[in-house]
Amino acid sequence: MRAYSLAVVFGALFGLSACANMSFSGGTAGNVTGPAAVEAAFAPPEETTVTAPPPPPTARTEDAFDTTTAEERAAAVAPTEPAGERVLGTTVATLGAPTDPGLWLETPLVSAVGPGRVEAKANGKSVSLELRPIEGPATAGSRISLPALRLLEVGLAGLHELTVYAK
Repeated sequence: MRAYSLAVVFGALFGLSACANMSFSGGTAGNVTGPAAVEAAFAPPEETTVTAPPPPPTARTEDAFDTTTAEERAAAVAPTEPAGERVLGTTVATLGAPTDPGLWLETPLVSAVGPGRVEAKANGKSVSLELRPIEGPATAGSRISLPALRLLEVGLAGLHELTVYAK
C-alpha cells in the first residue's frame, strides 16, 4: 500500500512538472522567462511623477525597499481637501513590485497617469499617491507600492479593499 501511495505521489509530481514548461496561452514557457520578464511586467510607466530613487540591489527589508523621504511620506498622509476629488470606485489591492520606488497604485480604474488618493476600508487611513493605469476591467484588482501600504498601516501581505479618488 505504501509503495502504491509513493508511486501516485511521484507520478503526480512528474505530471505537474511537465505543466511548468507550459504557458497559459498554449505555448512553451521558454518564450518569456527570467528576471527580465518580471521586470518588464512590473515596469513603471514612462510618464511617472515619482521622484524616489530605486532601492539598492542589496535591499532585503521593508525599510531598505522604502526609499521615500520623510517629507514625501508626510505629504502623502497630510489631510487633503475633498473639493475637486472624484471617487473612481473601490478596488482590491495587493503589494506591487517592491523594487518600483515611490507612492503609487496601478489600477484599471484610470486610463492615464495622474494624482490621486486611496483610503483603506479596514482603518480609514488615507494616502495621496500616483495613479497608474493597467489593463483589465474596472472590477479587476490593483497593485499598490510598498511605501503606500506602509503608510496605510494595513500590512504588506493580503488583499486590501481601497476606495480610489482622482485629484
